[in-house]
Amino acid sequence: MPAAAVERGKVEAFLQVTGFDVALDSIALSAGNAPEMLGFTASDFGSQWTRLSESVFDQDKMRDLALDILTETLEDEALSHAAAFYASDLGQRLVMAENASHLVEEGDTKQAAGERIIADLVKSGSKRVALYHRMSRAIDAAGAGLRSVQEIQFRFLMAASAAGIVELQLDAEGLRALQRAQETEIRMALQASNLAASAYTYQEFSDAEVVAYVEALEAPLMQRVYELLNAVQFEITANRFEALAYRMKELGRGEDI
Repeated sequence: MPAAAVERGKVEAFLQVTGFDVALDSIALSAGNAPEMLGFTASDFGSQWTRLSESVFDQDKMRDLALDILTETLEDEALSHAAAFYASDLGQRLVMAENASHLVEEGDTKQAAGERIIADLVKSGSKRVALYHRMSRAIDAAGAGLRSVQEIQFRFLMAASAAGIVELQLDAEGLRALQRAQETEIRMALQASNLAASAYTYQEFSDAEVVAYVEALEAPLMQRVYELLNAVQFEITANRFEALAYRMKELGRGEDI
């Protein structure tokens, strides 16, 4: 086989052993938030909304995009380091828990469950909460989470405006200014959401196992892997939301579309 094909196969195996393939698939769940960003609901667009969102957020298409990027950018040393950890017994159990959590739609039920766990941990004086904060910092050491959320929203709204789906009251500069004004509020909401998600996902693991995971995530090579994976997930999400905005021109309003 050509060298490029072998490398692509190695990256594909890496996605599977780390669970990043399921994380990519879960991007599709965020499509449900798209109409709300524009002041609509999915029902406003009728029965074709589900078919359109499934077409745009096609799992094979998103995985191919990830493979295209990672084949060109992921270093073999970093790939091998991360794959070795996630292939371990603890690593595979973590991947199973994370995969299951990814496929639960972000919503009140998951958030509330995580918040209840956090409240109990705080009440008992557990060190878990501090560990989950460390975990969040390790996974997003560059602090790109807030910027990614804002940029995805910005690109989606600009694309929807250009497609004639919505008429914005602000120009691009005004929208950026509004986002800057909302940064503190959004950052706090993201931190609370991430904390609850971690509590929900890792509730069956011991303190020692969570410590081991956090320390693995803090390793320099793992930091490089996650910086790249975060960038890939951001770019694919933004790309698909822009595509969704342009495709929404195909939809009318009401159930008869």
